[in-house]
Amino acid sequence: MAKIKRPTDTNQRAKSIVDIATGEVTETPEEIDAIKAAASALGRKGGLKGGKARADSLTAKRRSEIAKKAAATRWHKKG
Repeated sequence: MAKIKRPTDTNQRAKSIVDIATGEVTETPEEIDAIKAAASALGRKGGLKGGKARADSLTAKRRSEIAKKAAATRWHKKG
């Protein structure tokens, strides 16, 4: 079960505590879990095909350019 995240700002936290105490807040941790699960599934859906679709759309020359730039960045020494 997920905890309800509290604001770090003092005034916002006080308001959220008052809202909880007066019953204005209706989200329960179970609802938050369901929302997070749905968002995760939606994000994962796009993530599963993203890299493969991008690789399929790139030409060999463009892939080579990207790899060379990445290697140069990795080996670049600051200082």
